[in-house]
Amino acid sequence: SRGLAKSKTGDMQGALSDYDKAIELNSGFAEAYNGRGIAKSGSGDARGALVDFNKSLELSPKDASTYNNRGLAKSRLNDFRGAITDFNRALELNSELTEAYYNRGYAKSKLGDNQGVIDDCNKVIALDPNYAMAYNNRGSAKLGLGDLQGAFADYNKAIALKPENAMAYFNRGGAKYKTRDYPGAIVDYNKAIELSPKMAELYYRRGIVKMFMHDYKGTIADNDKAIELNPFYAEAFGSRGSAKSGTKDYKGALTDFNKSIELNPLLAEVYGNRGSLKSDLHEIGRASCRERV
Repeated sequence: SRGLAKSKTGDMQGALSDYDKAIELNSGFAEAYNGRGIAKSGSGDARGALVDFNKSLELSPKDASTYNNRGLAKSRLNDFRGAITDFNRALELNSELTEAYYNRGYAKSKLGDNQGVIDDCNKVIALDPNYAMAYNNRGSAKLGLGDLQGAFADYNKAIALKPENAMAYFNRGGAKYKTRDYPGAIVDYNKAIELSPKMAELYYRRGIVKMFMHDYKGTIADNDKAIELNPFYAEAFGSRGSAKSGTKDYKGALTDFNKSIELNPLLAEVYGNRGSLKSDLHEIGRASCRERV
């Protein structure tokens, strides 16, 4: 349909307009509700999409792709258990629906079910051996289960299949960081940033690695960029505060710790770092007083 074609080219407003007209002309047109739901989801209206998918399934209750689409909308609303129920139903209706396995695996990852993620990614790869993100997600699940060798093998495969995939470099960089291969992690984060220069978390993560390499100025620069991209990035303020403390910019460190806690009062590590800094400043002040005496 013309609405579907517009959705695929990113013209969500045009797609919505066409689907609205189709539904106005035929209120029992299940595919139009499904298509409008896809367009709403693509434009960030997951709740509106859910309403349309519900209507589509009311009219056509055995459409596997619509269950898959509704599951995606539920995932975007953080209803991961509800999403899994929909993906299960989609797969009951069509056991070869690759996207439903992939999407179910993603929902399982959000619930911490690493083995479930691996099982679903195995299904995806069996159906489509060139599905790069399935290897990426399986690698992350293996990493979560402590299978470092398996994780690296999957990240390498994901990158071989899709070298422009920033997430695979990002995740492999995280795995290298866990194994204390800090120079290797930096190389992967550099590549991820080259591919996705507006993703704040990439700079923040690279900054953490630089901190472990005692490159405090590099950590500060990376967190400056992360905060430029996301001014509400509490963790970046906390990390920059630690780096400033390492360069003996205690006033700047305290300002950053305060800002981090203001943005997210639940960051225990930042409270600890701020407490240590205040204690150190107290000792520095006492020492200075003794010297003057």
